[in-house]
Amino acid sequence: MIAKKHIRYFFYLCYTLIVVSCSNNNENIREVEKPNDTLVTYSEHIAPIIYKNCVTCHRPGEAGPFNLLTYNDALKAANKIKFVTETRYMPPWPADPNYTHFIGERTLSNEEIKLIQNWVKQGKLQGDSTKAPPLPVFYEGSFFGKPDLVIKLQEPVLLKGNGADHFLTVKLPYSIEKDTFVRYFEFVPNKRKFVHHVNGHLIGYNENRTFNHFKGASALPDVRTNFKEQFSKMNLNYTDKLQPEFPLLNPNTVYYLPGFSPPVYPDNIGGYTLKKNGAILLANVHYGPTNKDLYDSSYINVFFSPFSPKRPIKELQLGTFGIAPIVPELVIKPEQIQTFHTQWQTPEDISLLSVNPHMHLVGKKMWAFAIKPNGDTIPIIKINNWDFRWQYYYTFPKIKKIPAGSTLHVYATYDNTSKNPNNPYHPPREISEGEGNESMQTTEEMLQFIFTYLPYQPGDENISLEKK
Repeated sequence: MIAKKHIRYFFYLCYTLIVVSCSNNNENIREVEKPNDTLVTYSEHIAPIIYKNCVTCHRPGEAGPFNLLTYNDALKAANKIKFVTETRYMPPWPADPNYTHFIGERTLSNEEIKLIQNWVKQGKLQGDSTKAPPLPVFYEGSFFGKPDLVIKLQEPVLLKGNGADHFLTVKLPYSIEKDTFVRYFEFVPNKRKFVHHVNGHLIGYNENRTFNHFKGASALPDVRTNFKEQFSKMNLNYTDKLQPEFPLLNPNTVYYLPGFSPPVYPDNIGGYTLKKNGAILLANVHYGPTNKDLYDSSYINVFFSPFSPKRPIKELQLGTFGIAPIVPELVIKPEQIQTFHTQWQTPEDISLLSVNPHMHLVGKKMWAFAIKPNGDTIPIIKINNWDFRWQYYYTFPKIKKIPAGSTLHVYATYDNTSKNPNNPYHPPREISEGEGNESMQTTEEMLQFIFTYLPYQPGDENISLEKK
């Protein structure tokens, strides 16, 4: 038989456990509800999040489908904002921030997402407007401010509404008072939904020669051969019948992809010499298909520099049209998820600045890293959920040194199944690169890994690439 004192002790112990348990539960409840106890207002809590991550695109003339410049703008879109942020659909930032970091990352913390949720739950209050941060100052038609020069199309480009992709070569001639220097070019798409990519070159004329670069065709179908004939039709050649027949061309000075803005490097890195007379030659402009005739009036903003280029930037690409093959050949079978690989060994020490992964609609993942000669790994970028609509030029906060003899590896995964909502074919069919311009059709595929770099100089790895 159990003694009465033991029974009393047993009940006392049970009571104590119940009290402690309830106390702990109450503490847990208070911990969960703690954020709700703080009154969340637009002015004090939400505006800083939106101004930092959203208004660059959500303003007049930019990609966002609605504006987010004021409290009333945010009030109208509050439920949308809550949904797209808690699902991490917005802000768009495909690169995995847990693998590598880049300048201008648009990612929200769990705390910021919780603040948005609580703001909506508590009634979307405005709060004290004097506590809101100042609205960022924007220049219409630019991410960077007022340009020093705007180079426009000679005439709008006609896009026939035949439901097919359009590939064009477009000339934008200019004439200024004197030779100068340029820090960067900014391509501004007029028909943003249809401009898929742009790759442009800078042409400068020798003033001791004769030329008439404003005459001739301003836009022609893109070609992969007969460049001389194409350029002659656009009157890009000298007219004095001397040699060389064509002026010097500085490649890859103007670039654009959805979500792209030009990298801006410190004053001693990059830049171009802009001759008094010249042209921007958009050697390949890819417009997506449209079902009705449209006219495009895209233009180029030019930002001058007081400094002459000291360290010109170099660019290479692996994979499609690049210096390294894709293994196996990029042929994606229907109803399959397949991974492909390309690699390249650095012949010298290089200073890596920016990277630009590129795939099309059935792209799923991309992962790039370098293996140093001693076996150490240099993480470069990892994209776990590829999004065709957002293709950035990712710039590192500091220069990354890639030693000579390192091997750069790129792995790309494609989902060519009927479960992929972005698959352009129903039912799925075999997808490959195709040939020539065909390999750039939206419904075809590409595996490109483009990167900008400098020949390495001691101390480069300590140079910050953050915009001053």
